[in-house]
Amino acid sequence: MNKKLTLSLNEKVIKKAKLYAENTGNSLSGLVEDYFEKITSSYARHTISERLQAIAGKIELPPNFEDEEELRKAMEEKHLK
Repeated sequence: MNKKLTLSLNEKVIKKAKLYAENTGNSLSGLVEDYFEKITSSYARHTISERLQAIAGKIELPPNFEDEEELRKAMEEKHLK
């Protein structure tokens, strides 16, 4: 469901953005929506839950621990058995 949003921006920025949108075959609303989606999804990926923060650093791994190899082994065990 789309909802109307009113923004106050510098007039020159608006003109340049409208021209860019027209030249790329997009709407200004589409560009803004895409930008908001991009920055909020990036933020969500980098936000660590409180529970994870509480246990972070509690496990010590040996210096030669290879996480990719261990992940591969775990995935094989899970899916090939």
